[in-house]
Amino acid sequence: MAWWGWIIGGAILFGAELTFVNAQFYLVFVGAAALLVGALSAASPVPSWAQWGLFALLSIVLMVAFRARLYDKFHRELPPVRTGPEGSVLTLATALRPGESCQAEYRGTTWTVRNDSAQPIAAGARAHVVRVNDLTLLVEPAP
Repeated sequence: MAWWGWIIGGAILFGAELTFVNAQFYLVFVGAAALLVGALSAASPVPSWAQWGLFALLSIVLMVAFRARLYDKFHRELPPVRTGPEGSVLTLATALRPGESCQAEYRGTTWTVRNDSAQPIAAGARAHVVRVNDLTLLVEPAP
């Protein structure tokens, strides 16, 4: 096979994996093997049977040696995105007894905040948002 055939085939396989198909990173290594065989064939004449044998060998060796590490590196799970105020900490301007509500600033707007613990929260103290009930932030004293 002509050296440019290997290069074109390798580029197509490589590009297909990276842009269109999620073949779990197998096509990247088959494409890389084709690119390497094309480069070797361009540098010196290699018989066709040796090109195909080298292509098969390189494909297997590259997959076994590098696929798991690279796939895990590029496809690791991202931490979940926080969509609400749960887990946030805010500072209360007024004192808040257990079960009592007040208004507090949080992310540029005013919220109704209710003390959901058995302990009072002093004015100026930090409060931890436990959960949201409709438009009310339920808080506890921050540790």
